[in-house]
Amino acid sequence: MIPRPTMLPIGVANKAEASNCSIRSVLSNVTGKWRMIIIMALEDEPKRFGSLKRCIGDITQSVLTENLRGLQRDGYITREVDPGPPVAVSYALTPQGRALLDLLKPLVFWSHEQMPEVRQHRMEYDRDHAK
Repeated sequence: MIPRPTMLPIGVANKAEASNCSIRSVLSNVTGKWRMIIIMALEDEPKRFGSLKRCIGDITQSVLTENLRGLQRDGYITREVDPGPPVAVSYALTPQGRALLDLLKPLVFWSHEQMPEVRQHRMEYDRDHAK
């Protein structure tokens, strides 16, 4: 097991360092709105593209495709093609994707629990900053 540093190396001096930063590289690919939702949508079972799109709802086909490719590229999901007929493509979490899901679920529950307080703060902020 790799020992964890006490201070996470989040700061960089330039673009070259930023592109080589493991924290930025991994987090930027998994914390986007759609990628987290896709991971959550695949929790119970593999899903075909259309089913995944219906489950999420407000995502375009092109955005879903782009995000699925990114998650597949990084090893969080698999893409299986059944040649049919008709051709059927399904997506499933890998063990790495399941490990990510285990970390995301507490954050998702926390987010849900925080919404009333966040709404209140937003209303107060908007009221105080209205022109």
